[in-house]
Amino acid sequence: MKSYHDIAADGGSNVVGQVEGQVARLRARLRRVRHVVAVMSGKGGVGKSTVTVNLAEALLQQGHAVGVLDADINGASIARMTGVRGFVPRHGPEGVLCAVSISGLRVMSMDLFLPGDRTPVMWDAPTQQGGYVWRPMVEMGVLRELIADTAWGDLDFLLVDLPPGGNALANLADLLPELAGAVGVTVGSGVSQLIVGRSITLAKEIAGVEVLGLVENMGPHVCEVCGHSEALFGDAESVRDMAHVHGVPFFGLIPFDPRIALCADRGIPFADTAPDSGAASVFAAMADRIALRLLETDLVAQ
Repeated sequence: MKSYHDIAADGGSNVVGQVEGQVARLRARLRRVRHVVAVMSGKGGVGKSTVTVNLAEALLQQGHAVGVLDADINGASIARMTGVRGFVPRHGPEGVLCAVSISGLRVMSMDLFLPGDRTPVMWDAPTQQGGYVWRPMVEMGVLRELIADTAWGDLDFLLVDLPPGGNALANLADLLPELAGAVGVTVGSGVSQLIVGRSITLAKEIAGVEVLGLVENMGPHVCEVCGHSEALFGDAESVRDMAHVHGVPFFGLIPFDPRIALCADRGIPFADTAPDSGAASVFAAMADRIALRLLETDLVAQ
């Protein structure tokens, strides 16, 4: 396959120069970001965006400067979940200003550029025929722009909420060779573990990205009245065992808590609503372990 540099003539559009300029802007922007961490699953419906937002809040509460990039161009939800859906991006002295949540998270999402909740993402073209070929390239270009043109400022962590699909992390790794690592999210069902397991293998063996840990979302629900615990996904294989098989740390099990979804719908931090909950403690422990692991990386680099 040919690269941009192999193009003999581009009709004067200077494709090579445009791409190189955008890549240069991206790398310059990320010099002020200490660690970029992807949150992945490969499987839709496991609560990956929920984990991203609450992990970001936990890191923020520990004193870190945190940003969240919604990389799901077509299914963006981070703006709603962080309460910044009404923010209108505009240019500032250093680039496009990102939204800032009530707790202080810096947020950028394609959702902020859409005029209404019912508006889908659509790309202009003379014809939509063969769109399956060019749409992924357009979306990767948009993702590159969202990172490179956003005035993130100085960040300790930039969390990237990836879309479903096994190739999502590999694409991001091509875009950001400086990627510090990835967090895997699954639920307890065997189907989810099968698909997420493949994504972990792809991350480690193909994309060359360290998987910082695996977390099980939507674990057993504990009744607040009687204390009875009931699993939502039956007797599926243990996610702890799955993490062991793949050679990645197990971050724990996030119990099912209806308040998490309620907070996401309202755009308010779950950790502030239920700081003593079992779920909040898992998010805090994840933040501790990720920060410690990447601090070790910083020390080795020095």
